This record gives sequence, C-alpha cells and structure tokens, in this order.
Amino acid sequence: MPADDQKPHAHPSRHLISRKKELYPINDFCRDYLDRYGRIADQGARYEDLLRYDKEIPLYKESGEDTLWSTVYYPPLEQGEIHEQLLTVYALLKTDGDRSITRHLRIDRVDLCLYGNTLPFRVRVVNTLNENFDYFYVKRLDANRVYGLELEHILSPSRINYYIRGETIVEEHIIGIPADIFLREDLPQSRFDQVRLAKEFVKFNERCFLRLLGDMHAGNFVIDMRRDLEKWHYLMRPIDFDQQSHYWRKEAYIPLFFPQNDPFSEVGRACMAPDTIVQYQREERALIANRVRVSHGRFDALMEVMCEDLISHEEHVAQLRTQLAAHYQDPTFERYLTMGELVHASIRHLMAPDKPPAPALQNFSDPHSEAAHEASEP
Repeated sequence: MPADDQKPHAHPSRHLISRKKELYPINDFCRDYLDRYGRIADQGARYEDLLRYDKEIPLYKESGEDTLWSTVYYPPLEQGEIHEQLLTVYALLKTDGDRSITRHLRIDRVDLCLYGNTLPFRVRVVNTLNENFDYFYVKRLDANRVYGLELEHILSPSRINYYIRGETIVEEHIIGIPADIFLREDLPQSRFDQVRLAKEFVKFNERCFLRLLGDMHAGNFVIDMRRDLEKWHYLMRPIDFDQQSHYWRKEAYIPLFFPQNDPFSEVGRACMAPDTIVQYQREERALIANRVRVSHGRFDALMEVMCEDLISHEEHVAQLRTQLAAHYQDPTFERYLTMGELVHASIRHLMAPDKPPAPALQNFSDPHSEAAHEASEP
C-alpha cells in the first residue's frame, strides 16, 4: 500500500511523486514489437561499458552552480575503445549505422547523473571541423520508459529516435530550454506570446493526461521555441519518461498540479477564458485521434503488448482506474487490470463519437486550492 504521504486524502499538489520508481524489464513481446519497428541494435556501447570509469569530477555551470552531473574519465587503455563504441552509437542514432559520418567527430565528454532513476550517462559529441556539438544518452533499460518513448513518438507532434541493445537504451537529445530555466530567464512579457505559451500548456496537459505520462514538473520537460511569421511558437516536450503509466494518483499525470509549473498556470489564468481553454483541449484531442488513425496499426500493436505487461503495482492500477472511472464517468474503467489497459481505454474514450470529452482540466483555477482538491477526488 502507498506510504502515508501518498494516501488519497493527501493534498494533491504535494508529494505527487515521492519515491524513485523501480526498473521494470521489458518482456519478449515488447522486444518483438521493438524489433518489428527497428528499435533494436546489436552494436555500439552498452550501459555497463560506461561504468568502467575510474574517476569523476562534479560538473558546474559557468555561474558556479552545481549541475548535479559528474564528468567521468576512463583508464587510458580503455578510453579509445569506449569512445569508438560511442561513435558507433551516434552513427546508429543519426544515420542507421553509417560510420562514415564519424570521420570528423570525437567524444568530448561523458557525464553521469547520480540523481536520476536510471542513472543516465550523457555523451557530448563534437565535430572537429566546426566545433559544433550534439548530445545523446545511454541509460539502463526500463519498460515504462520504452512505452513512454513509443507513445510520445506516436501520439505527440514530435518524433523520438532511440534504440535498445540488451539491457541498454540509447536516446537522442531532445532540443529545448529546460522549463525551469525558461521560467527564470525566458518567460515572455508580451500578451501575444503569453497567450501562445498558455495555449501550449493546455495542450501539453491533455497529451500527458490522455497517455498517462506522469511527473511532468518543470525539470522534466523542455520548451522548444520556434520563430513564426508573427513572434514565437512554443512546444513543450517531455524529456523524462520514467513515470509513464506507473503512479496511482490521477493528478500525477496532469502538469497543472505540480507547484513547479505554477507560473504557466498563472499565465493561463491571466490570458485565457474558459471557452478558449476548452477549444484548445478539443483541438489537441482531435490531433491525437488523427495520429492514432494514421499510425498504420502501430498504436494498436503497441497497445496489444502494453495491455498485457505489468509496469506498476497492482494497487496503483486499482486506485487509478477508480479515479479515471469517476473522471470519465465511465464505470467500464473499473474492469481493467493493467496500466496499458487504462491507457488504451483513455484513447478509445477520446475516439468514441458517442461519448462527450472529459478534459484533464476545466480551467486554470488554482490547482492547489481546497476546492480543486475536493473536485479532484473520485
């Protein structure tokens, strides 16, 4: 059963994610799905290879602030081999294994994050001709993360490039400004840009909730700013998929309920009328439904695997399905036994023409108020 600070009566904006999630292995059916869609490789560095470092140094920002990453160093006799394997990884990510692109590339730095669930490595690759650089990540394999990446690839406006090898998962770098830094340094001042930012936050809430992607506080997603015909367009992109369909509380899947995201909510309250919020919710739901329709069976194939997989505790599923049944006013949710079935039911509910929409949020009222707390209870 959940710990005391995780009980259903606890305030919804506190301790939404209070423990690190354990890793779940992928099963043979998931591995077959990944092989079918070209997500498996048989060469390149593995996670255990990168653990062979012999020293580490904390990595600091130019301002002197600790990044919570450490740069690791390998013994001279092993560094060349590991760097060559990492260049093969980069070639697999970028050119389907064409090593010719690595002729002018070098591994500049390997960093280790000691506070993440999967203890990821971040690798910086530099082009020696122009000093341009790129990143990719090497992590321990986790089923929740794999399903999160696949759902992001299928249901979001973005595409994700990654592959697995054995018990290792390799992911490309997702470009964008970390949302917590964006809130400190880049929050727009013009009303026009604030409206666009609030619109994207509405859509981001819908995407996360519909596919049950949790823990989307400001440290776990980035803002991709793109210049448009008039000013800026904003796209919010997750960068951490560990909490895909794992947690039991409904609010854990709604970014609005994380206090770190309050500035986005405040912008929404200042710029958005309730009817406008509903309009953007409906737009995003229609886009997701269309992505499912044009996925050429890939979404159905993923759900066939995910619905049979155990990627959370049984009590988490039981509590979440009760909350979703109340949210959607659909008692059939009470029948489902896995997180995959709840995701599938959520998307099916979205696409059913005879059922009214049940948005993740009705407005930008204070999500930490007692009224919001009571409204969120099943």
